[in-house]
Amino acid sequence: MGQIRTLQAADGHHFSAWETERGAAPYALVVLPEIFGVNHHIRTVCERFAQAGFHAIAPALFDRAERGVELAYSTEGVQKGLALRARIPLAQTLLDVQAAARALNARKVGVIGYCWGGTLAWNAACRTHDFAAAVSWYGGGIAAHCTETPHCPVQLHFGERDTSIPHTDIAAIRAAHPEIELYVYDDAGHGFGCQERASYNAKAFEEAQERSIAFLKSTLNP
Repeated sequence: MGQIRTLQAADGHHFSAWETERGAAPYALVVLPEIFGVNHHIRTVCERFAQAGFHAIAPALFDRAERGVELAYSTEGVQKGLALRARIPLAQTLLDVQAAARALNARKVGVIGYCWGGTLAWNAACRTHDFAAAVSWYGGGIAAHCTETPHCPVQLHFGERDTSIPHTDIAAIRAAHPEIELYVYDDAGHGFGCQERASYNAKAFEEAQERSIAFLKSTLNP
């Protein structure tokens, strides 16, 4: 079972986070949410990683604009999420991501993100030194920052039928970083890893989840 805790960023901002841990978890992981906030799905993601041996924490990144945000998987939910995101500078969001990493109090911390969180996982890998590993699932903004250099190993996951992330973007990322593990899943669209979305693809989810856990454990091994 998880719990809500309050964290403080380096600029003094206080915000909520969902924390899940089962026993003496050997691995530490920051879970970055989709554009829909720390909702039921993200709490489920944290629980799933806790079952796999991770001490997981998901920061409520919208708290700087509006507290307690949990959005529905709908057009209205997307629109509100985008509007909230636009009110928060990336530098401030990364302060919250860093605070979540440090709250785990571990020698090695990983980060995994989905959708908007997937792009933030890339940003965190490139613009901070807080993480020993980073994983992104369908991070639509990565191509725009693909000339940046991550400070830790990175693994990326995309859906072959994701209409929001052009194949040219994936090709640009491959060209800029041929050393990075990058997977594209057949017949998978955006959000293929979320059971609460119509785009959920069980096969793609299971393969990406298995690869993500193996990658994180190998790089975060104490």
